[in-house]
Amino acid sequence: MLEQSPLYTGYKAYEYLEAGKDYREFRYAKQVDRVPPYAGLELSDTQIERTKKLLTEETVISLHEHVQVFPEDMGQLRDHIRTGREPTGYEGLSRSGLTAVFDNGMDGTCCISSDAGWKYQDVLFDLGVRMADLAHQDFVIKAESIKDIEKAAATGQVAHIFALEAATMIENEVDRLDVLYGFGVRQMGIAYSEQNTLGSGLKERGDGGLTYFGERAVERMNKLGIAIDISHSGDQTCLDVVAKSTKPVFITHAGARSVWPTNRMKTDATIKAAAEKGGVIGIEAAPHTTLSPDHPLHSIESVMDHFTYCVDLVGLEHVSFGPDTLFGDHVGLHHAFASNLSLGQAHGTVEYTEVPYVDGLENPAEGFYNIIGWLVKHDYSDDEIRAVVGGNTMRVLKEAWV
Repeated sequence: MLEQSPLYTGYKAYEYLEAGKDYREFRYAKQVDRVPPYAGLELSDTQIERTKKLLTEETVISLHEHVQVFPEDMGQLRDHIRTGREPTGYEGLSRSGLTAVFDNGMDGTCCISSDAGWKYQDVLFDLGVRMADLAHQDFVIKAESIKDIEKAAATGQVAHIFALEAATMIENEVDRLDVLYGFGVRQMGIAYSEQNTLGSGLKERGDGGLTYFGERAVERMNKLGIAIDISHSGDQTCLDVVAKSTKPVFITHAGARSVWPTNRMKTDATIKAAAEKGGVIGIEAAPHTTLSPDHPLHSIESVMDHFTYCVDLVGLEHVSFGPDTLFGDHVGLHHAFASNLSLGQAHGTVEYTEVPYVDGLENPAEGFYNIIGWLVKHDYSDDEIRAVVGGNTMRVLKEAWV
């Protein structure tokens, strides 16, 4: 993990309001040092210097994170979410080295008015409140274009890009995509684990593929400049989206089913199809997803087993990282929202040993230091590292965005 950026002045989320009067106050999890630092890299001084240089001087983009901070007591999680005022982890981001981060709204757990999540009005409220807070500080900038990412790279700020894990909340209203684009959303999934009006999610028993409405939505996303994500979509829906889209498609946070056989991972056919159209897969690290036979206790080592497999499968130019981390107890979040997130159906019958956190990729503050450190340790070149931590993503964005 890096030292705190000198550009960060200590701003805390919603500090322009009065806690206890304007909003309910909670005790939040630590953004740094919540768990012991990862000790597995064992880098030399030269490797540490090279890791820090790459992290601070290159364009580093996370394809998928949740940079909100969660309550220290996860028993308060539902009460916290109902307030509709999730805090951005500015302190943690100031230690991350990230140039840009795709921050995925908690649409599946955005339960302000309904425990079921995915409600359009709730998502708009969440986006609006988060944007109001971003506007009261100047370290993390709201990013909507390539120029915004380039500005962050030049100034040392962090470009924050709003994304949504699925389009479920648009229901059968394609024009809602325009509204979400106007709010700053620049990346969106097709379906989460549940089927919606666009297509099938990965948990369903059957997958009818992309619907006619889904085709309209894909066409509109292409026209608007919303990058498309198929991480949580069913296998046939994934292939249909790749075929329908005129722009490259992201798999922002997943791994390879050939390495770990759950529906949450993507088939070789899906990964290849996305790559053949110019797309990129971001390797996932949320707890108990990207496991591997060689590293069945989830850690950065099992995550990188998926990375190396995908590089061998489709080439380094089609692989990146979307760790899918957050500030707080991610395993506790999964327990609290297991039904909303369809974890049981996604994992299926594959057995695994639960860990309290993913060692080496526990939160957005430490993730890319350890990813780059791992790549340095394993003798990847500077050009190869530049590509997988940002360059490949930028290439796709230059085609997918307008």
